[in-house]
Amino acid sequence: MNTLLIKNARNIITMDPQRRCYPGGSLFIEGQEIKAIGTDIPYEDADTVIDASGKIVYPGLINTHHHLYQTFTRNIPRAQDCELFDWLLTLYEIWRHMRPEDVYLSAMVGLGELLKTGCTTASDHFYCFPDAVSGELIDEEIRAAGELGIRFYPTRGSMNLGRSQGGLPPDEVTQTAEVILRDTRRVIETYHDASKFSMVRVGVAPCSPFSVSEDLLRESARLARSYGVRMHTHLAETKDEEDFCQAKLGLRPLEYMEKTGWIGRDVWYAHGIHFSGDEIRRMGACGCGVAHCPSSNMKLSSGVFPVRSMLQAGVHVGLGVDGSASNDASNLLGEARQAYLLHKLTAGSAGPTAEESLWLGTVGSSRVLGWEDAIGSLEVGKAGDLFMIDSRRLEYAGALFNDTALPVVTGISQNVDMTVVGGRIVVKDGRLVHVEEERLAEAAGAAALRMVQAASGRTGVNYFKHRGRA
Repeated sequence: MNTLLIKNARNIITMDPQRRCYPGGSLFIEGQEIKAIGTDIPYEDADTVIDASGKIVYPGLINTHHHLYQTFTRNIPRAQDCELFDWLLTLYEIWRHMRPEDVYLSAMVGLGELLKTGCTTASDHFYCFPDAVSGELIDEEIRAAGELGIRFYPTRGSMNLGRSQGGLPPDEVTQTAEVILRDTRRVIETYHDASKFSMVRVGVAPCSPFSVSEDLLRESARLARSYGVRMHTHLAETKDEEDFCQAKLGLRPLEYMEKTGWIGRDVWYAHGIHFSGDEIRRMGACGCGVAHCPSSNMKLSSGVFPVRSMLQAGVHVGLGVDGSASNDASNLLGEARQAYLLHKLTAGSAGPTAEESLWLGTVGSSRVLGWEDAIGSLEVGKAGDLFMIDSRRLEYAGALFNDTALPVVTGISQNVDMTVVGGRIVVKDGRLVHVEEERLAEAAGAAALRMVQAASGRTGVNYFKHRGRA
């Protein structure tokens, strides 16, 4: 097995249960596994040796919710000032022009940005399958993740409730339940690896209560549990969703999930803003998880996630960047900072500290994904997933008094100096190791422009202008 030795670090922040730190410490990885960590470890030789003088080592961040295909609809003027439902209606017209190569390139860009901001494991929720386009689109994301070297948790999403049946999405981006369930089985059987240090795990993820039928929710839950894989969906993101569920279904969103079997330790929701106190207690009692996506929630005016109430009730809480189109970035270290600042604004001293915000993006996120035995902290027996920042950079000058809080409290770009996944260096000196970034950016930019122009030609709408503005 290949071995990696990181030595002489300014500090190693483990985020282990004791929150141990090792100033001047070293870390030894064999294959994917951490074999030793501390200030006096018995390893001098390794296939790769990194002198980490001046560098601070952190556990790799874990993204629990994303829509990588949305990377090509960032900063669309017409979608900049909408709340969720209008935002979706605007962008569905662009997403319907997506091709397999677009999915691959958008995943390369989004996952690449995640790696450059310290993320080593990424979940993705892919649910948009346009008519007359290959159904094997999630395969393109998995291909991109493999090339970049990131640990990947794609979830096979779905929509079968189009506008003609009272749902929100246009019929052209939905599929039948039969097609959805058949392809979900294919994806699980082809790609899911439940081993401890797996590079790909797969989940089942109908999109939302307003785009999926009740029967598909039930059948998706049965299918997921028959394979022993986890389940994911959007829930309680906006008041509009709550109103929709009560008007159409006669139930609140969580009640609908309980009715259809979508609750338990194998389930995590995205957003989870509009739950009552009793609902939060019920979620904690059954071990549900929630992906907290602060930037997206702020941009779409969705509300503020009740993070302290969730944690106190025993709900598993992690961080997610959400789709790039509702965040305009795939920056998970930046998301930890946003969570810290948002809850300082809304809850004052009761909000998470900077260290707790880092915990949400590491240990908390690993629990949401049910992967805490391997990722989320730097400990012997866990994966060698980590990132490093150089404390000697200008943006950290005058700020070196708390190494744990440093990347959350300070810095603007949030780019890291090195990222390691499973003992393999994937970002070095702030750049992706396996990709020519400029060439990727050029190809991605051209693909994004083609999609938006195709939508403009079809609809006669100028997506480059704000709604109702010159």
